[in-house]
Amino acid sequence: MKDKISKEIDNFVMGFQRREGIVSRWKTPMVGFASSEDPMFNLLKDVAVPEHLHPKDILASGKTVIAYFLPYQEWIPKSNINNRESSEEWARAYVETNILIGEINDHLIRWLTGLGYGTAKLPPSLNMDYENLVSVWSNRHVAYVAGLGTFGMNNMLITENGCCGRLGNVVTSLELEADERLEKENCLYKHDGSCTACVDSCVNGALHLGDFDRFKCYEMLVQNGEKYKYLGDASVCGKCLVNLPCSLKNPVV
Repeated sequence: MKDKISKEIDNFVMGFQRREGIVSRWKTPMVGFASSEDPMFNLLKDVAVPEHLHPKDILASGKTVIAYFLPYQEWIPKSNINNRESSEEWARAYVETNILIGEINDHLIRWLTGLGYGTAKLPPSLNMDYENLVSVWSNRHVAYVAGLGTFGMNNMLITENGCCGRLGNVVTSLELEADERLEKENCLYKHDGSCTACVDSCVNGALHLGDFDRFKCYEMLVQNGEKYKYLGDASVCGKCLVNLPCSLKNPVV
């Protein structure tokens, strides 16, 4: 069943990028599975934010969290290397991938519900506290629990396909074997202290070793969002994700 779910997501992505008007492109999705009984979900209240939800807050009968990573094709992050502001390609990919994630989630909910398994996603109204700039459901932490990667100094998840892409997830009553979390670090700085490229790449002074100013980061997101508002909600930056050893692959082998 895990293979069938992965194939459903892959097929949906391939169909989406064949649609007229969709410019962005993605590699094969990565899919991970976590048990709702994993004690790490309780620890996220300490690791992420005290208000962080548990999978059973999204679906009371939930047994499995299906998490997935949609890696961008290389030309999208490469377009975003130069200049202070984000490239149009990067901004467009953000907007189009948000649409794609919403549609994947809705597709999985319909499909798994049709098979007799309750399935749900985080209600959009709960997603972000814009006053404090924190989320009650961290897609990155959920993906970490599902074994998709480990965190870099840029606070992004570094997967086997790097960190340039987007994450989504749903909670289902279907019980599946959980994937193991990674024990080794995929971040070169955490591995052996050899890389600070993401910190060096931050254009607004928000990212430092051991410190992250989310409000300075958000200033840059708003600036780019205003520049590319004709695309939709393009509040994005991504300079700390591109042109890094971990942008497109896991650099720790």
